[in-house]
Amino acid sequence: MDTLTHALSGALLARATAPEDAPPRSLPRRIAAGFFACAAPDLDFVVSFAGPVEYLANHRGVTHSLVLLPLWALAFSWVLAKILREPRGWRALYGVTALGLALHIAGDVITSYGTMVLAPLSDWRAQIGTTFIIDLWFSGIIVAGLAASAVLRRSRWPAVAASAVLAGYVGFQYLQKERALEFGGRHARALGLGGATVDAQPRPVSPFNWTVFVSDAEAHRFAHVNLNRTEPRSYRPGDGFIAMLDWVYEPVSAAHWETRTRFGEGATKALAQEAWNSPEMAVYRWFADLPAFDGTSAGPTCVWFIDLRFYTPGRATQPFRYGACRDAPEAAWRLVPP
Repeated sequence: MDTLTHALSGALLARATAPEDAPPRSLPRRIAAGFFACAAPDLDFVVSFAGPVEYLANHRGVTHSLVLLPLWALAFSWVLAKILREPRGWRALYGVTALGLALHIAGDVITSYGTMVLAPLSDWRAQIGTTFIIDLWFSGIIVAGLAASAVLRRSRWPAVAASAVLAGYVGFQYLQKERALEFGGRHARALGLGGATVDAQPRPVSPFNWTVFVSDAEAHRFAHVNLNRTEPRSYRPGDGFIAMLDWVYEPVSAAHWETRTRFGEGATKALAQEAWNSPEMAVYRWFADLPAFDGTSAGPTCVWFIDLRFYTPGRATQPFRYGACRDAPEAAWRLVPP
């Protein structure tokens, strides 16, 4: 999730879980604590100043850890008590701070990036992949709940209802992912790819928009589909940004399958495999779930890869494109960002 949506969801949860007998003046402090606590794990953006490779290896790491959550809650509740001038001290904010941190972790787990929930004990990344990183429906439910809570400020039930709707929406997205996986499985069987893996990644604008992948050791076959659409949509310049992002997702019955190889073809393939398997690419191999060859460049010799989890039609550039470069055939490879 984007940081603002995280923060707003923390405020919503803080209001929904506020005790009925809480002192009236404590409520704004509780909501503010939920807001800031739920945004706090993204402070790990400072790692980006050390470089994009370090960011790739450490983002959504120790600040997103369930193992360290009790310690982070203690630290943040103490700081927030000072900032918000909570007369009862950090203990009054510890519970809502811990809830906010936990909600942030949950909000990241439902996206495709992956979250190291057991850091620093393990670099395993939990990911459910039901929700696109910026989901206007998801954010809209939160904003509606907060607006209703502001109007009916004496009652926590608008926030409770919005939280329930939000959980139901994520459950609905999970069901759509299952439908997308079933579609991918049918295509794999039709191609006779019994050993292929099937994946589905959420896409922007609609919970019905998915990119479905059928992958084997050589290539990824994928289709951009809308699970609810019966007729293709057209797009003309001037239709708007949302329409530009949305029109490429075709009905399942009209799905157009594309292919991207893992290492290219012909003479390039051996070079790409060597680059991919080099020690310098270890961080990217760990990160990329759907890696694909994305060309070569000269100067030094560079072989480029993208992670198709983040391949979104309509974007001018694709994120998480990294290369392995070397200055001569006998030289060592080095990992470089675009």
